[in-house]
Amino acid sequence: MAAVSSVDEYLGQFSGEVRARLDETRAVIRATSPDAVESMAYGMPAYKLDGKPLVYFAGYDKHVGFYATPNGHEAFAEDFAPYAQGKGSVQFPHTQPLPVDLVRRVVEFREADIRA
Repeated sequence: MAAVSSVDEYLGQFSGEVRARLDETRAVIRATSPDAVESMAYGMPAYKLDGKPLVYFAGYDKHVGFYATPNGHEAFAEDFAPYAQGKGSVQFPHTQPLPVDLVRRVVEFREADIRA
């Protein structure tokens, strides 16, 4: 995908079910942490709180990638276990419902960690 400068532009590259899932992920993050600053980083939507990384997400053909570094993946290892994972990432496949409650809990955890 081409380099983009805004989250809206990024999301505009997707359509259908993938776009709906990305919109839902964005909405959950924004509702859970309304003070987070939305931007683009590493080619994907990024959220920072008090200048520190909160979470990132990205769209792919078969999944939504969710990134909760530096400690979100360790804290939610059991919850993430059913999903494919990479270093610092978890993949929510399009063949399953988006785990909205899990995304919300991870964002809450990261926010509390940053503000501690």
